[in-house]
Amino acid sequence: MLDQPPPKAGHNGGPPLEEEPEHATTWGRFVWRRAHKKAWKTPPREIALRRLARAEELGMSYKDYTLEIMERGRYL
Repeated sequence: MLDQPPPKAGHNGGPPLEEEPEHATTWGRFVWRRAHKKAWKTPPREIALRRLARAEELGMSYKDYTLEIMERGRYL
């Protein structure tokens, strides 16, 4: 890792927003990518269709609706 100051209070430990060189993959980046992939895994067809219909009722995109479910832990 480059010489960077330690993270400030409240930092969530996520990967940096700046792009790093390809060879600079770290364990933290690997774990975050794996968690992101797991969170956005395609749900069963029935659930995806139900979410899509509800998102359209609310005037949202499927991705935005799913993100709200993941962030809040409840359905809108």
